[in-house]
This record gives sequence, structure tokens and C-alpha cells, in this order.
Amino acid sequence: MLLKYEGQPITHQLLISLLKSYNRPNDKIKALKNDGVLESLKRGVYIPGRTTNILRPEPGLVANHLYGPSYVSMDSALAYYSLIPERVYGLTSMTTKPSKEFKTAIGLYTYTHLPLPYYAFGLRIVKLNKDQQAIIASPEKALVDKVVTTSGILLRSMSSARDYVIENLRMEESELKSFDTQMMSTWLANAPKRESLEILIKMIEKL
Repeated sequence: MLLKYEGQPITHQLLISLLKSYNRPNDKIKALKNDGVLESLKRGVYIPGRTTNILRPEPGLVANHLYGPSYVSMDSALAYYSLIPERVYGLTSMTTKPSKEFKTAIGLYTYTHLPLPYYAFGLRIVKLNKDQQAIIASPEKALVDKVVTTSGILLRSMSSARDYVIENLRMEESELKSFDTQMMSTWLANAPKRESLEILIKMIEKL
């Protein structure tokens, strides 16, 4: 039954349609959960359970479906691109909805609100494996989102920008040199913390 949908989050609505031959499909869903065939992430969203051999969705794909619209960003995206050395616990995303956090059986998913149109800049559809893809911030957008949404981060000089990005986040100069600062500059008119971002862009251009 679930094999056709392997690698994808499964909604309650889909399960009801698959179990329409049952008189009480909700009871069957409960039984599947108890047997470990289904695992609930939040009300109405499931993934194949650990007792099955069915491919489970990648964390980035789960993040897109758990709360949307949303895209993976900040530390999670920077780690995906191997731009920061630290292992990231939990998965961080941006959303146009109110900020929210989900503690699930497969990890912590955190969502931070961003306004439109800034939210929609610098996004990519990334192939996670053969049959799964997710919306993830570009490296440039992931870094800018980190500055924009981190409380207390105000970049007032080139040296403070350098210290934050290279010393604090431990990003490599060689990687930063490949950033598209022209593209980043097009976001400024609609971005929060515009002055900090202007300094960040200038710092990167001087590397």
C-alpha cells in the first residue's frame, strides 16, 4: 500500500483514500501506527515506520512538507553545501507563516518567519536523491538569512562582518569568494537589516 509513496511524507487525506474499503479507516491508521508501519510527525502527516523496508523521506523534504510554504536555510543549508564545519542538530527553515517549532520522532524542525518579497529570493530546488527533491536556500541566501534572523547580530564594520562569518561561522574565504554578490545586492531593497547586509556584501567583495 505505502510502497508506491516511498520517500514521500504521507498525509492523513491520502491514507483515508487508500483505506476507503475499511469501515473505520481511522482505526486502521491507528493500528498501523501501533504496529510501527506508520510514524506520525504531526497531526495529519506521517512517514513509513522503522519496521518497514520502505524508503523514508529525507529531512529536507520533510521540512518542506511539515510546515509550508517554507524552504531549508541558515545552518542547515550552509551545512548541506559543506560551507560550515559544525554538525547541525535539527533542521532550520524559513516561512511566510508565523515562526514555529516541531519536535518530531525524527528530529527538531524550526521555522522562522520572513516577509515577502524578501522570502522568495535566492531559492533552489535541490535533488536530494534519485526520487526526492527539496526547496533549499542558495549559499548566499542561507548566509543572508542567518544574519537577518539571528538576534543581536548587527554588522557595523567590515571587521565585524569578517569576524562573524569567518571566525564565528568558520566559513572559508575561498568559498565566500565564489558568492554572487551582485545577486545579493538585488535583495537589499526588500531585506531586513539592510545596513548589515551592505557591509557583509562589501566584506565578501574585498576578499
